[in-house]
Amino acid sequence: MKQFNVPITYRSHLISAIKNKRRTQDKLKKDFTPTFLDFGSLHIYLARHFGFCYGVENAIEISFRTVEENPGRRIFLLSEMIHNPLVNDDLKKRGVQFLMDTHGNLLIDFDTLTSDDIVIIPAFGTTLDIGNKLKSIGIKIEKYNTTCPFVEKVWNRAEAIAAKNYTIIIHGKPKHEETRATFSHSASNAPTVIVNDMNETIELAKYITREKPLNLFYEEFKGKYSEGFNVEKDLQRIGVVNQTTMLASDTQAIADYLRQTIITKYHLTEENIEERFADTRDTLCYATYENQSAVYGLLKTDADLAIVVGGYNSSNTSHLVELCKEKLPTYFIDSAERILSQDKILHYDFHNKTEKETDNFLPPKNPVKILITSGASCPDALVEDVINKLLSYFPVNKTAEETIAKFA
Repeated sequence: MKQFNVPITYRSHLISAIKNKRRTQDKLKKDFTPTFLDFGSLHIYLARHFGFCYGVENAIEISFRTVEENPGRRIFLLSEMIHNPLVNDDLKKRGVQFLMDTHGNLLIDFDTLTSDDIVIIPAFGTTLDIGNKLKSIGIKIEKYNTTCPFVEKVWNRAEAIAAKNYTIIIHGKPKHEETRATFSHSASNAPTVIVNDMNETIELAKYITREKPLNLFYEEFKGKYSEGFNVEKDLQRIGVVNQTTMLASDTQAIADYLRQTIITKYHLTEENIEERFADTRDTLCYATYENQSAVYGLLKTDADLAIVVGGYNSSNTSHLVELCKEKLPTYFIDSAERILSQDKILHYDFHNKTEKETDNFLPPKNPVKILITSGASCPDALVEDVINKLLSYFPVNKTAEETIAKFA
C-alpha cells in the first residue's frame, strides 16, 4: 500500500514496530487476534487493526503539502478534514481557516472567497451544490480534493444501480458530512432516502408493504428523501448503499430486512430477486471492516476494561465503542489527558454527547487487563500516549520503549 508523508509527530515508534511486525506475520490480514503487551502488573491488548486509514493519511498529506507549497495564499478547509481535534487544530495553527462546522453551518461567508483562494475538500467529500458554488467563484477544487476513494466508490455504486432504475436507500447518519455528500450525489441520479438505523428501516418497509398510509412518509422521513420522491412508485425497486463508517453488521441487517420485505411483497424468489432489489456488495471501506473485525477479535480476550481513542464526533470510532460496551466497561477518550489520575477518567458518552467523570476506573487487582483500540482518524502517537499514561500508574517491569525490541 502507498506510503504517505504525514507529520512525524503523528507517528509512534512503538505502534509502528508492532504494526510492521504483525503485517509481516499476517500478510493476508486474516489474523484478528490482538497484540499482547506484558508489562507485569499491567497487561495491554492492542487491536490487530486501528488508527489512520488510507483515506485519512491521503487527506493529511494533501492538506499539509498544500500549506507548505502556498505561502501567502489564503487556505480554507471546507469543514473538518477528518474527525480528530489534534489534526484539525494543527492545520488551524498553520493558518488554515474552516468555512463550515461539522454540521454544515457557515463559519465564513462564501461571498468573501476569491478565485485566488484555496479550498480543500475534506475526506468526507462534499455535496454537488457546494462544489458547484465553489467552482462558480473560480476555485479549483479538483486540485485540492481529499475525498476518500472509498467514499467515491459508494457514489459510483449508487450511480451504477441508479442507471438500472433502482431507488437508493442510504444507511447513514443524516447530519454526517459523508452522508450529506453521498445523498447529494445519489439524489442527482435517482430517488434517494436515508435510514439511520434498523428502527427507521422497519418503518420504511411498512411503506413498501402498504402497512402504513403513504402520505405519512413525507413527514416521518422529512429531510431524508430527495426532491420529488414518490413514495408510491419509488420504493418498488431499491438498492442499499451506506456511509462507509457504519457498523458492517447493521448495514447487512438493514439490507437483509429490506430484501426480505421486497421478496415477500412481490412474491419473488432468489432467482428473480434482482427484478426489485439491486445486488449491491458491501460498501464499507476496508479500514472500517478491518477495525471492526479486529475489535471482535479483541473482545475474545478476558479483560477488565476497554479504552477507545479518537475524536468525539468520529462515526467509525463511536461504533468501535458500541461494540466494546456490549461486553465490558468502555471509556471513549480523545487523548491521554482525559486520564486524570489512577482513580479518575474523563470520557465521552456519545449517546448523550456529554463528557462524564468516572472514579476508580482501574480495578484494584494484579494484573489489570486493558483492551485498547482507536478510530481511523486517530494518530498512533495518541495511542502510545495513552499506554504511557497508564504505565505511569503501575510498577511495571519494562517501558513502552523497551517493548519495541520485541517487535524489531
